[in-house]
Amino acid sequence: MKLAVIGTGYVGLVAGVCFAETGSDVMCVDVDEAKVQRLRDGELTIYEPGLDRLFDRNRREERLLFTCDLQEAVEFAEIIFLALPTPAGEDGSADLSYVLRASEDIGRLLDDYKVIVTKSTVPVGTADAVREAVARHARHEFDVASNPEFLREGVAVDDFLRRSASLWA
Repeated sequence: MKLAVIGTGYVGLVAGVCFAETGSDVMCVDVDEAKVQRLRDGELTIYEPGLDRLFDRNRREERLLFTCDLQEAVEFAEIIFLALPTPAGEDGSADLSYVLRASEDIGRLLDDYKVIVTKSTVPVGTADAVREAVARHARHEFDVASNPEFLREGVAVDDFLRRSASLWA
């Protein structure tokens, strides 16, 4: 399966590496060109126990790619994960601007049917907002799903791989 992960922060990078470890081809996207270059050069930009070994193996086996080009990622993937920041606003509510801006951009770029999945920590109802943002520009069919975040720092790789394995058991 071909996946894109939009955002290479903690959630996005762990998810991208672990999806590759489970056999998917993964293209991770970020707007930070310096960060993407570091990742392409084999330098992890976060620390998480066990992630380095999986990162190295999946880069070497060419299942894990990095780009700043959202169009390249959208064309590459069957499923697109949104792993973007949702910082708290002054009132404590999640700022969905990164998620919704990326959703609109994805809508403009859809070249075929895709599934778009929110992986960011988002409030109830965000899937509807994502669907509306994509639909404003989409000329192809798509579906939206939510994959709630469950990773715990320090054991994120184990959490991800154990939960993923239980889905296929």
